[in-house]
Amino acid sequence: MASPASSAPGGVAVVGSGLIGRSWAMLFASAGFKVKLYDIEQQQVTYALDSIRKEMKLLEQSGSLKGSRGAEEQLSLISGCSDIREAVEGALHVQECVPENLELKKQLFAQLDGIVGDQVVLSSSSSCLLPTRLFSGLVHVKQCLVAHPVNPPYYVPLVELVPHPETAPATVDRTYALMRKIGQSPVRLTKEVDGFALNRLQYAIISEAWRLVEEGVVSPGDLDLVMSDGLGMRYAFIGPLETMHLNAEETVSCRRWRPVRHSQGGAEGKVHAGSTHLPVARTGGRGRNAADTTKDLPA
Repeated sequence: MASPASSAPGGVAVVGSGLIGRSWAMLFASAGFKVKLYDIEQQQVTYALDSIRKEMKLLEQSGSLKGSRGAEEQLSLISGCSDIREAVEGALHVQECVPENLELKKQLFAQLDGIVGDQVVLSSSSSCLLPTRLFSGLVHVKQCLVAHPVNPPYYVPLVELVPHPETAPATVDRTYALMRKIGQSPVRLTKEVDGFALNRLQYAIISEAWRLVEEGVVSPGDLDLVMSDGLGMRYAFIGPLETMHLNAEETVSCRRWRPVRHSQGGAEGKVHAGSTHLPVARTGGRGRNAADTTKDLPA
């Protein structure tokens, strides 16, 4: 595999011209990459190119267009086609953006596997399909990974990079460098897991949100305010681990504290750890082993 330096502006193929595909095409063009936008029907390609032109013009008028190039120059870098071989010819990176259907994606990657050479990264935009289900058995499996964007990628920079167990480290490095070059914020997952990182966090929040509403603890409207006017504002700037670090110096672990009954008398007594998490501050110094002691937090 080539080094991350090979991620300099060159050819990128975006396969699928829906909202995600159009956003990817705009991002790559904003960084000076030549982009071929592919779809199975020329009518869909034409519609996608027209939509991109309108959006870029509006972004330019509002001063929100990404990159140092003007809209016309960026638009000149994006072309469309309905021939898959033509789309990937000369590409260094292929970004798949077809509907979230396992069999459809597997068929597409099998087709791409028979077309591309040994220097092309094959990347899926899948939000939930594991790399082992998408890429296993491909000749070029070392060049494959998931690069999951947050919808829409043009406005939300996070990209989760999820490798197949056989993905070459150079493939992840190249894709990481490419994502940084186009202004995205890539994160590396060291192994695949259902839901990746973003959706696992999102589903945990949604699950607890439903529970609080169903149990009558808070109204749906107020629950949403907890996020939009509270946690969401905080997490837009710093993540939960950094928040814990700033709130409680030397935090080392997380536990949920809940009241339990003593075995004698049934009186409510000391709290113990449950299955979900709140920060626990570590005490230390003054001759005590800091690693062995924790300070109980209020329930």
